Formats: sequence, structure tokens, C-alpha cells
Amino acid sequence: MPEPTDERGVREVKSAARTVDVLELLASRGDRPARLQELADALAVPRSSMYALLQTLTARGWVRTDTTGSLYGIGIRALLTGTSYLDSDPRVRAVRPYLDEASDALGETIHMGRLDGTDIAYLATRESHEYLRTISRVGRRLPAHAGALGKALLAERPAEALPEPPYTRLTPHTHTTRETLLADLTATRARGYSVDREEGVPGIVGFGFALRYDTPAQDAISCSVPVARLTPTHEERIIAVMREIRAKIESMPSSGSAGAPHWR
Repeated sequence: MPEPTDERGVREVKSAARTVDVLELLASRGDRPARLQELADALAVPRSSMYALLQTLTARGWVRTDTTGSLYGIGIRALLTGTSYLDSDPRVRAVRPYLDEASDALGETIHMGRLDGTDIAYLATRESHEYLRTISRVGRRLPAHAGALGKALLAERPAEALPEPPYTRLTPHTHTTRETLLADLTATRARGYSVDREEGVPGIVGFGFALRYDTPAQDAISCSVPVARLTPTHEERIIAVMREIRAKIESMPSSGSAGAPHWR
């Protein structure tokens, strides 16, 4: 079987692809470490080859193992590399002060996220001081159809660009059909922002605003608030403040990222 190629016809390096597959699989498991045979089976790799790869990654800090050497998890080097990504991204650096401004004004949790395939990756978060429940964190991924950030960005795209169902149900309120998601995105476009009423996290309502400094928008900001704290007056305040914050972000001088590469 021929090796996979990219759009430029460049052949994939099998060893590099296998390394990335291992790291992504371990990262996807969260706090559930994996055994050697589990990884070998999941990736259809010979046990001996998987063992050699894991030993190399462990020695370099990308994978960690327990004291018995039988369980494997993602290593600290992954964290350091992820932090470097955030520090080097001009958009994230530019938006952070505005997240602080929104957090100070509203006292609620504020997020910045980026569309990554069919998911949203959280790039920055300002937690509310009013409640201690953490609903997301930097580096977390959620399906784009199931939250305010994702729906704000999906609404910027044509229907044919939407993720294909079936859609993962995170709560009883999550959209699980294309028809209901399309109707929601139509309403989002009409009002100019998305609303997530306990679709991603029970008890939490989110309001998402696409940042249109790219076309189509890749980034969005949102405000999350517990249902118990969301009065009609507070909702109006959230929408007004977040609209103002979005306008400030979108009006930033383009020179803010002058000299930075335009990443694909």
C-alpha cells in the first residue's frame, strides 16, 4: 500500500506519523493512563515497535510512565510545547487584555477559543471569582456543535462545511441532528452571537462571539454563567459588554501582528 501524501504530493514519514498518533492518543485519554498493549492495539502497531517508541518518548519527556513501567501517559514536554504555542501566537497575546477587561466588567468566566477541525480548542480563560466550578481550561477541546464558541464559528461557514452527524451528546440539550443545529446557526447569524443553554455543560449558559479578523473567522470569545445567576438584566449586560469587547478586538491595528507569519 502506498504511503499517504499531502496536498503537495509529499509522502508522509511513517515514524513521525506514528509518534504523533501515540501522543494524540495519550492526550485524548486525559487522566486515564494506557498500557503498552492497549496502545499497540489501538494504533495497529507491533508490540515491540510500540515499546521501543514509548521508551524513546519517555526518555525525552514526551511520555511518562509509572513506577512499574507498565502504564503510560502524556509527558511534561507536551505542556511546555503547548505553552510555547500560546506565547508565540500574536492573536492570543493581543486578545488577552480584552479578556481581562470583560472579566472585570462582568465577573463571569470568559474564554477565547479556536476552531480546530470539528472541535474548539480553548486558548485562554479568565475564571469567575463568583463560583469555583471550572468548566474548561486552556488546552481543552470540545465539539464545536456543543458550545457557544463553536456555534459562533460554525455560523460563519456555509452549511456544507458543517461537521457531519452523528453529533456527540454532552447533555440532554446538545444538538444531535443536522436540522436542529442548522436552525440554531441561522438564529445565531441573525442575532450576531451564539447562545449555548446547557448544551455543553449542565447548569451553564454561554454567549459566543466570532472574531472576524480572519475570513472565515477562526477565533471566538465567549462568556459563561451559571443558570442560577442569569437574570434577563444580567443577560442584556453580558451581551452588551461582549459586543463592545468584540468590536475593540476587531478594531485592533493590523500592525499588532506585523512581522508575524500568517499561519495556515
